[in-house]
Amino acid sequence: MKQRLANRFTARMGMAGAIASAMLFAVPAPAQDSRLSLADRVSRLEQQAQNQNQGGTTLVNQVQALQSQLQQMQGQIEELQHQLQEANDKNKAQYVDLDSRLGRLEGGAGGAAGNPAQAASTPNPPAGAPAAATPPPPTAAAAGKPAAPAADAGKKGAAPAANAAGAQAAYDDAFKALKGGDYVVASRGFRGFIQQYPDSPLLPNAYYWLGESYYVTMNYQVALEAFQTLLSQFPQSEKAPDALLKLGYSQIELKQVDAGKATLKSVTAKYPGSKAASLAQERLRRLQLQTAN
Repeated sequence: MKQRLANRFTARMGMAGAIASAMLFAVPAPAQDSRLSLADRVSRLEQQAQNQNQGGTTLVNQVQALQSQLQQMQGQIEELQHQLQEANDKNKAQYVDLDSRLGRLEGGAGGAAGNPAQAASTPNPPAGAPAAATPPPPTAAAAGKPAAPAADAGKKGAAPAANAAGAQAAYDDAFKALKGGDYVVASRGFRGFIQQYPDSPLLPNAYYWLGESYYVTMNYQVALEAFQTLLSQFPQSEKAPDALLKLGYSQIELKQVDAGKATLKSVTAKYPGSKAASLAQERLRRLQLQTAN
């Protein structure tokens, strides 16, 4: 009997131990599952961080690429600005030098024009001249007549000389203002010159520089009218090639592109080999590139 009870007690104790052991082994399972879930979360977080790092790297690369493109564009803009400034300086130097040389030539022509007036006054016989220096008059009544016409000739010669000197001075004042960058004063000066000296040989130049003074200040319509007047009234002027070129420029600035292209082509056709023709070809080339882009 005692033996049976001992066996039962032992069996029950074994079952209790088995249950306890099972419980001990069963308890870490949720904790293990929890640890695995946390590891998964950490892994996911690490993956997200890695993706974010990759996305940030891509964004940084894109920003750097944009900065590089911006720097290239800024460099191109600066280069174009430099080229434009050089072209403006070159054009200004060319037309200033050309006009200066023309002014010296025209000044020499004006001086030569003044000499005949002086020559017209020198044949007047001075009071102390010998009788042999003048042809003998046929009659006493006619002897006094030549003196009056000689004096009148001297006055008539002095008036054109003074008029030419005034015209040259007015022209020089207007051109000085143009060279100094005072385009308003220059345009007023050339307009006044045109009105006051309509017969001056400097008139074609005055029309050209009047157009230039308006073109520089972007008053393209008035500039166009000045260049057209020069070409219609003085087609053989030395300023005609430049005026035709600037007429084309003005038309392009006024959005009359087709007319401007036709005008520039006429420059190359009428004045081949000239500086104006070279500038016209260059402007046509740029227009073609702009159209292609």
